[in-house]
Amino acid sequence: MTTSSNTDPSSPTLTSRTVTVEHIRIESSKPFPEVCAALERAVPPLDPEILERLAAGDIERVDHEREHGPELSIFLVRDHGALLQIAGRARNARQYDIGNPITASRMTRHQLAAAQYAPIRVVLYENEAGHAVFEYDRPSSVFGQFGDEQVSAVARGLDAALDRVLRDAAN
Repeated sequence: MTTSSNTDPSSPTLTSRTVTVEHIRIESSKPFPEVCAALERAVPPLDPEILERLAAGDIERVDHEREHGPELSIFLVRDHGALLQIAGRARNARQYDIGNPITASRMTRHQLAAAQYAPIRVVLYENEAGHAVFEYDRPSSVFGQFGDEQVSAVARGLDAALDRVLRDAAN
């Protein structure tokens, strides 16, 4: 359902729409430090040079990176568990922004609003049983809200890449 409101033509129009998102949870039998290390070995930090190549329109170097570079990179890591120290109990919990800027550009060139969800946010935390748990929203369900098959096709590729790397880290 989409709702819109604008009683004054000089005011901005607010549109609201409800979307359905598929949430994924992967629980490992392994401890947090082991899964965290496996993820960070498998997914390298973002190379800022890639962003410079994209911004410069360097098609040849971007094509080389797409073919030979990492499928996914970690854009940012937040130690979310440390924030709980204020409550007297720090926890093992990290929030990751994971994606690929080349992949993101393949979506946002069709739907600029898709930039809101690229890179994908993934949380890794230790549950009460001492197991590592990943949670994230499936990219194809998040990007599917734009109703653009070109964006959705790229998002399905992200589904597979993210699933593969997170399952591997959890195993």
